[in-house]
Amino acid sequence: MNKLPLEKRAQVLSMLCEGSSMRSISRVVGISFNTVDKLLRDAGLACAAFHEATVKNVKTKRLQCDEVWSFCYAKSKNVPTAKKAPSYAGDVWTWTALDADSKLIVSWLVGGRDAEYANEFMQDAAGRLANRIQLTTDGHGAYLDAVEGAFGIDVDFAQLVKLYGALPGQSAEVRYSPPKCVGARKERFKGNPDPKHVSTSYVERQNLTMRMSMRRFTRLTNAFSKRLANHCHALALYFVWYNFVRIHKTLRVTPAMAAGVTDGLWEMKDIVALIDETSPTPKKRGPYRKRNSN
Repeated sequence: MNKLPLEKRAQVLSMLCEGSSMRSISRVVGISFNTVDKLLRDAGLACAAFHEATVKNVKTKRLQCDEVWSFCYAKSKNVPTAKKAPSYAGDVWTWTALDADSKLIVSWLVGGRDAEYANEFMQDAAGRLANRIQLTTDGHGAYLDAVEGAFGIDVDFAQLVKLYGALPGQSAEVRYSPPKCVGARKERFKGNPDPKHVSTSYVERQNLTMRMSMRRFTRLTNAFSKRLANHCHALALYFVWYNFVRIHKTLRVTPAMAAGVTDGLWEMKDIVALIDETSPTPKKRGPYRKRNSN
């Protein structure tokens, strides 16, 4: 079975994590789109399994959670008129839990923004922690029952509820701009959270890194996700790259090193090696036989 050289596969994966679209990678690297697609799929499966097995028993003091919006195939408002829209078409939310000290992505989940996904996300996040934490989320109401079910009373939990609105004299041309935050309030729900650390700033900054690092998250682009599976594969690759490969400018090490999950700096070639370790051994093909033409 033909396989791209190690350096070229590392280049493709690096470009996927540095804001390039799959078709632009195909043109720049000089390989077919299907090859890029297969490499993303293999990387996504390997990275998802690696995160599941490796990011456990994380010792952290403060965890910040948030959700970032994207869409697949078509925006929700356009799904009714979209041609042959699959069942997963529409808004897609990525839930993230970030260690405020090491900047490690502890847990992530792709899906809707309802109570079912909130419960699944919080259960996964709680299962990856080694000690009691202070937890801060945004004002999304689904977190309240989800935190109760996942942590019980063993958490210091508060929400940062942001207030949005138009400022006096603000121009009406705000179609492509996010709402203006005009204030915020801190609400304590469980335990004794330190008011100084009731914040979602770090996880929201990580949301920006996601949008800049994956072309499918960029607003006003035609490189959005067409298939939900590829959307998840791209995220699985991104989170391993973010945790283990990308050096945080403030920490000067990777988040995984800062959190004690690993003691060494990874390269993209290590992710390629991870793919090779988890990929099944290709079967031998039969001898080539020329068809008889009539």
